[in-house]
Amino acid sequence: MKKLLLGALVALLPLTGFAATVLGFQAGTGSWSQTPSGTIISTIGADTLNETEKNESYTYFSLEHPVPLLPNFKYATVAVTAAGNTVNTILDLDQTDATLYYEILDNVVSLDLGVTARKIDGIFTTGLVPSSTTFSGTVPMIYAAAEILLPAGFALVAEINTISSSDDNITDVTAKLTYTTDFNLGIEVGTRTQSVEVDIDAVQTDIEFSGLFAGVYFKF
Repeated sequence: MKKLLLGALVALLPLTGFAATVLGFQAGTGSWSQTPSGTIISTIGADTLNETEKNESYTYFSLEHPVPLLPNFKYATVAVTAAGNTVNTILDLDQTDATLYYEILDNVVSLDLGVTARKIDGIFTTGLVPSSTTFSGTVPMIYAAAEILLPAGFALVAEINTISSSDDNITDVTAKLTYTTDFNLGIEVGTRTQSVEVDIDAVQTDIEFSGLFAGVYFKF
């Protein structure tokens, strides 16, 4: 994983002349109303997820700077849960992202490119007599984000983290509308879809989480 992340960053180095010229910070939090679907298989059993909507919390912060060659940084977390169609089946999935990226464009249209290391920690419980198994792993992904500034403080933002390999296929896509006030406070509403196919610690998942979200943020 380290070689993949390093290689991607090195490939982006020729573009870093377009990096941000000022210091910037943003932090946000909100609620994601996701509906889970798909299947999970482990040594203690298997089940199909019940498509029942659940409200999950998310947080993030990012730091941009004017130092040449040094990448910007973003940290994000989200915890999702899902019930199965069998009694006592529960999946808890915590995801933590550490992203290094460069700002390629910074104007009315901005573009960020980089790499993400996603830490996945899960607990799968199933069975009439509940039995649990834990799994944990870190997956490297390609990161891209674009923003289009609109009049009156509004903006359209799209973001993707993705990887496709023999063991892991993850796509995490966010599209949102934001509004930033004159006091650097803002609100965001949008949609997020995660597709997670991984094989970690003898646990195999083929699941999707999708739904609308809303949140608040502070930026300068």
